[in-house]
Amino acid sequence: MVERLDAPQPTFPLPPLADIPDEDIDKADDANRITTRFGPADAAFPNVPAVVFGAASFSAFYNDDDHIRGVTPLRTTRLALRYGIQAFDTSPYYGPSEIVLGNALKALENEFPRSSYQIFTKCGRFGNARDAFDYTPRGVRASVERSLARLQTAYLDTVYVHDVEFIAECKAPRTSGDHRAASGAEADAYGLGEGQEAVVYGNGDREVLAAVGELRRLQDAGAVRRVGISGYPLPTLLRLAILAKHTVPYKPLDVVMSYSHLNLQNRTLVDFKTAFERRAGVKHVLTASPLSMKLLTPNPPAWHPASENFKEAVKGAVQVSMRPDGESGLPKLALEYAFQKAKEVGIPTVVGLGSLKDVHENARIWYSVDKQSLGENEEWKQRVGEVISVFEEEGLLDSSWENPRFSE
Repeated sequence: MVERLDAPQPTFPLPPLADIPDEDIDKADDANRITTRFGPADAAFPNVPAVVFGAASFSAFYNDDDHIRGVTPLRTTRLALRYGIQAFDTSPYYGPSEIVLGNALKALENEFPRSSYQIFTKCGRFGNARDAFDYTPRGVRASVERSLARLQTAYLDTVYVHDVEFIAECKAPRTSGDHRAASGAEADAYGLGEGQEAVVYGNGDREVLAAVGELRRLQDAGAVRRVGISGYPLPTLLRLAILAKHTVPYKPLDVVMSYSHLNLQNRTLVDFKTAFERRAGVKHVLTASPLSMKLLTPNPPAWHPASENFKEAVKGAVQVSMRPDGESGLPKLALEYAFQKAKEVGIPTVVGLGSLKDVHENARIWYSVDKQSLGENEEWKQRVGEVISVFEEEGLLDSSWENPRFSE
């Protein structure tokens, strides 16, 4: 459940650290430690680890209350840090995630001081209805102040304006499908043509700019180090990033994150990355959800926003990736592929980690990509090709599902 800004805050007390198990499974395999970072060479702050801990797992989106209230979140956080996963992505929208993560990091401060990791959080979204979004300067400031308290920190490394497509004006010839022409033949229709850089298309754009402006003021005060926007549709994110650069104070965004656009079904973030960097001046581009919010698994969650044709195509992908033991190999293959593409283009990946097993597995897979040249393995490339062909045959390769909308 998402807590509104004025709601009483839930508590998630932990037992003393000495009473929490620290066994062999809680130890990192040093051979698989993640040391790769991505970002500009002249970055003012530390660049971003190749793998970022997605803490939406500390919410009802992916786990039940018993899991969240237990010690597994702390053990998972500790193991991730031991592996070198030194950045965490959370949000007020993810229910108690900030509180649970903040408790874990505070308990671990002797082993991992605040300077040893980065915290990415968001502001502006607290639910699914229009009145659950607050991009006003007052609301943004209140959200950041609450996040600082929840996460028990004096500063936040990155704050995004969350899911900007809900509020920004919709400037697009279509709201689903393949959007790569937005940076080419259809640029004008998406508001991305030459001469459109500073065009504000309505009050929604003004709300986004106001939220970014307040984050800039918090940045000047030292409470926030990097300012960015996050969301789903790449053309909207690119248009707003360009708009921010061409609007007072004419300062590019530090970071942009999109989800479900760098995976086996949709790779279009690769096509947009250069435009984010060159046209919008964005320093860090991140991707999230390498499994596309568990769409690329045998059992996608019931709440998943993809339409039925996507879900039917995934069933075909599950079948062609079936292992000899009868289990689907799709989730592992999808994660391998997402890590491989992210490494090729230098994009950090936010991946949900909800258990010790998740952390060990992700570290092993990153090692196979980064150090063992998995992407050059011919048998692996054949398996990847078979899955991609399923989406291509259904006309869904590099296609985005319908842009998210408010609930009634």
